[in-house]
Amino acid sequence: MTVLSVLDLSPVPEGSRPAQSLANTVDLARHVEALGYHRYWLAEHHNMPGIASAATSVVIAHVAAATTRIRVGAGGIMLPNHSPLVIAEQFGTLAAFHPGRIDLGLGRAPGTDMATARALRRHLQGDVDSFPQDVVELINYFAPAEPGQRIRAVPGEGEEVEVWVLGSSTYGAQLAAMLGLPYAFASHFAPAEMQHAIDIYRSRFQPSERLSKPYLMLGLNVFAAETDAEARLLFSSLQQAFVNLRSGRPGKLLPPVENYAAGLDPAARTMLDHALSCSIVGSPDRVRQELDAFVRRTGADELMVTAQIFDHAARKRSFEILMEAHRALTDA
Repeated sequence: MTVLSVLDLSPVPEGSRPAQSLANTVDLARHVEALGYHRYWLAEHHNMPGIASAATSVVIAHVAAATTRIRVGAGGIMLPNHSPLVIAEQFGTLAAFHPGRIDLGLGRAPGTDMATARALRRHLQGDVDSFPQDVVELINYFAPAEPGQRIRAVPGEGEEVEVWVLGSSTYGAQLAAMLGLPYAFASHFAPAEMQHAIDIYRSRFQPSERLSKPYLMLGLNVFAAETDAEARLLFSSLQQAFVNLRSGRPGKLLPPVENYAAGLDPAARTMLDHALSCSIVGSPDRVRQELDAFVRRTGADELMVTAQIFDHAARKRSFEILMEAHRALTDA
C-alpha cells in the first residue's frame, strides 16, 4: 500500500500568532510520528501572513529535534532564492545532527510574489532558468570531496540527504527523470498536469546512483471528520484561503463557514473545483473509499497529505482518521 506522509504549512489561524503555529507544528509532528506516518515536510513561503514556515531549515531543525524516527524535510526549498552552497551547508548540518532522517525537496518557483523575491535575493540573476544547473551543483556538494576541490560544503559533503525534485508541471517531471531523482507533484493545489507529469516521469526515468527506479509522491488534501458534514465544514477554511490568495488578498487561515462554496460566484466555484480536485473530504468510510480510488488511479508510491484545518485538535483527528483508513486498506 502507498506510504503516507505529512506536509505541514504551519498555518497561522485568524486570532493567533506564528509562535503558536510553530508550537502546533511540533505537536502535530510528534502526533503523526506516533501514528506511523513516514515523513514530515515543511515548505518555504514568504510574505504570507497565514504560513509560519518561511525559515524552513530552522523549523526543520526544531521538528527533527522534537521527534525520533520520522523523516523530516523540505517540501520544499525554493532554490532560486538561495545559493546551492548555502542550502548544502544548511541541510548537511541538519543531516549531521539527524543522520538518515533529512529530506531536501527542491522547487523552482520563488514561493512568493516578485517584489518579495527581489527583497530575498536583492537581484534576480539566480532565476528559474538556472534551476537544473543549481540542482546538479547542490547534489555534487553532498558527494565526498575530490582531491584539490576548491569549494566544499562543510558540513554537507558525504552527508546522507535525500534530494527530491518538486513540481506542478511537466518541467519538474522531466528534470527528475533525467537526473534519476524521486519526484513530488503538487496535485494538492495544481492538479491540471498531474497525469501527464506522471507519465513523463515514469517513461523517461534514468536510473542513478541515488535511485534505481521511479519513485512518485503526490500531494493530497485530506479533511477527515466523524461525519461528511463536519468534514465539509472544516474544508471551508482551505476554500476561503484559496479564494483570497487568487484574489490577491492572502491572509491568516479563517474559521470554517457553513455552505461557503454555495455563496460564491460561478467563476470562483469553478476555480475551487479545479484547484482542489485532489481532495478527500468526509467521514471515515468516505476517506477509506476515496483514498483507495486515488491510489488505484495514480499508482503513487507515496502520498504527501496536507490539511489546512483551523482547529488544531480537529487537524490532529483528521490525520488519525486517515491513518485508520490506510491501515484498513492495507489489512484488507
